[in-house]
Amino acid sequence: MILINAYKKEAHMRIWDPLINDDIRAMYAHYQSEPRLGSSPALLLIDLYNLSYKGGNKPVRELLSTNPSGCGEHAYKAIAPTQALIQLFRDRQLPVIYSTRRWSAHSEGVHSTQRQRKALTEEDYAIYEAFRPEPEDTIIYKPRASVFFDTPMAETMKELGVDSLVIAGESTSGCVRASTVEAYSHGYPPILIEECVFDRNPVSHAMNLFDMHHKYGHVMPLEAFKAHLRQKFPLGS
Repeated sequence: MILINAYKKEAHMRIWDPLINDDIRAMYAHYQSEPRLGSSPALLLIDLYNLSYKGGNKPVRELLSTNPSGCGEHAYKAIAPTQALIQLFRDRQLPVIYSTRRWSAHSEGVHSTQRQRKALTEEDYAIYEAFRPEPEDTIIYKPRASVFFDTPMAETMKELGVDSLVIAGESTSGCVRASTVEAYSHGYPPILIEECVFDRNPVSHAMNLFDMHHKYGHVMPLEAFKAHLRQKFPLGS
């Protein structure tokens, strides 16, 4: 409880604070959010594929004509924190699960959102080189926004004995949100790592984190999560 209470003292420093007022705070005062890391958690990395990084580390507005699906500087800012998060799980031999686009869904006319798309290739949906999966990792190929919809995700969770999820990836307002809501609905308490999720729209990013934090999961800064994980899963124990 010491770690959680110390974290609460910093609650006024959250990413969404500039966008909400006292009336909104009052509306959400009765929602309770605590990090619920089970005894067998897994890391879920949502859609860390090439398309999100295509065009380089630039403001999103500069990518709109060439790669409107790119997250530009927001994607690149999240690389180092996400690599650190992955290493935390690998060091403890905890499961790492990736999701990406099921390429065959294109020919079926199935898309995650209604966004208009330029011509894409299967390589666009390969996992970005900074997050290359290991042989023991699981990759879930999905046709829609949620990693649970029309995929073997639920069965995979049972096979791995997973009881909670830590979530990173993109986009906060789209596939991350859809997967977080379904994780909650399936009984897997989700923790989202603030620096490791991203969106091309910073307002959607902040407000969806605010909403998910209060309704469906818990949003933690990476350093707070590191301390929480190390307390529960100390190395060498």
